[in-house]
Amino acid sequence: MSETRSTKVAKVLDKYDLDGLGVQLEEAWTAERGERTSLRDLAAEFNEEVLRAALKGAGGSPLNFEVAGTYEMLSDGSEPEATRARRRLEREGIDTEELEGDFVTHQAIHTYLTKVREATLPENETDLVDRKIETIEKLQGRLTAVTESALGTLDSAGKLDRSDYDVLVGVRTVCPACGSDTAAGELLRNGGCGCDTNDDL
Repeated sequence: MSETRSTKVAKVLDKYDLDGLGVQLEEAWTAERGERTSLRDLAAEFNEEVLRAALKGAGGSPLNFEVAGTYEMLSDGSEPEATRARRRLEREGIDTEELEGDFVTHQAIHTYLTKVREATLPENETDLVDRKIETIEKLQGRLTAVTESALGTLDSAGKLDRSDYDVLVGVRTVCPACGSDTAAGELLRNGGCGCDTNDDL
């Protein structure tokens, strides 16, 4: 499989000469060696490696805690903390705008793993998604039956003008980032709404 295909993760791997990191990502996600790592955690680990490579490229010898702490300030810190982190990196000769532009999202990691490395989750993980979807669909069916029963009861009691209303029950999810409205089952099968797909190009 080639890592030169045009996904953002593949490009960043090549840009920072992070040989072997693609294999590590796949092994961690598929749990080939130990417990499976989530896509969000993989994205954070990937971005820390990018930061570490940038510091090394600028002539530094970054310690693990320095890399983790700096990335945390950039990604999750307050604006003053992020500003301090950027100033420190700029003193090291790093273009922080370019660096942060090279950081990737969990969806970008998912695209890379599934499209470039053609990785798949172990069967039990896939079954987990199917089981959750089945649970949701059963609850939807139960709610439909309860509603139809209520319509019939109220119609018989003269509290409703008729009982043959069509009952539509569906669970939908709305992404807080892009506002996409997706059926819950579809969202679970796709591993997300895909709103970060443009970052992969």
